[in-house]
Amino acid sequence: MEFEGKIDNFQNDNVYGHHLIVPEEVVEYFSTKKIKRLICTLKEVHSFPCAFMPKGNGIYFIHINAEVRKICRLRVGSKVLVKLEPDESKYGMPMPEEMEELLKIDDDANKYFHALTKGKQRSLLYIIGKPKSSEIRINKAILITEHLKRMSGKLNFQILNQDFKEFKQR
Repeated sequence: MEFEGKIDNFQNDNVYGHHLIVPEEVVEYFSTKKIKRLICTLKEVHSFPCAFMPKGNGIYFIHINAEVRKICRLRVGSKVLVKLEPDESKYGMPMPEEMEELLKIDDDANKYFHALTKGKQRSLLYIIGKPKSSEIRINKAILITEHLKRMSGKLNFQILNQDFKEFKQR
C-alpha cells in the first residue's frame, strides 16, 4: 500500500520527534488484517522495519529517526512517497549474523533469548545490529547473551547498560 506523507515533528515532544502521519484508511487496512509489523520504504530508496504508533485521538504515525532522514534527505515539511508492506520476518527486524551464530552454539542463550517477548527480542537485535563494525556487533551480542544467562533469562536494561559501560572502560 502506498501513500504520500509529509515529515513533521511533534513540537515539545522529546519522545516521538520526527514522524509521518499515517492516513486513517491505511491504518484501518492493516488493522483489519491484524498486521502490526511493517516494512516502510521511503522514496523507493530506503526500507526499514516499523509499526504504527498511536498519538491519541485516532492519529497514528511512523517514527522517522535521524539516520533515515539523512539517508532519504528529509526534513520537516518534506513530502515523501511511502510504501508499506507486511513484515514477514521472524523477529520484525533483521537478525545480525553475529547474534545468530552465538545462539546456534549457546543453548542457554538461545533458550533465554527466545523466551523474551517479541518486543524485547527486537530491542536487543536493534542494539546488536546498529553498529557498522562487526567487532562491536560481536561484543554486544556476547555481552547480551552473557547478561541473559547471568540473569536467568530476565532482561534488565539498567544492568545491561552498566555492562556496556564497564566493557567500554576495559
